[in-house]
Amino acid sequence: MIIVGLLAATLTTSAFLPQMIKTWRTKSAKDVSYTMLITFIIGIFLWLIYGILRKDIAIILANAFTLLFNLTILYLKIKYGRTPQSKRL
Repeated sequence: MIIVGLLAATLTTSAFLPQMIKTWRTKSAKDVSYTMLITFIIGIFLWLIYGILRKDIAIILANAFTLLFNLTILYLKIKYGRTPQSKRL
């Protein structure tokens, strides 16, 4: 049972790596929605708390890494989301 949980956690968590890497490389997060990202981060944080309360390592690890990846994407969105003054109309 724990193997299934860890495998599911690995796959769903690693799904965010390509977005994080793309945002970092292109220095653009214009297609990432703030609403989706913030809502998802709150949900992941709550799942992390749930995993801690249940002492479930699969839930804790998956959500800790997913939270880290999505906070990184949020940081990059804030950092690269601004249009330089010279490009504004």
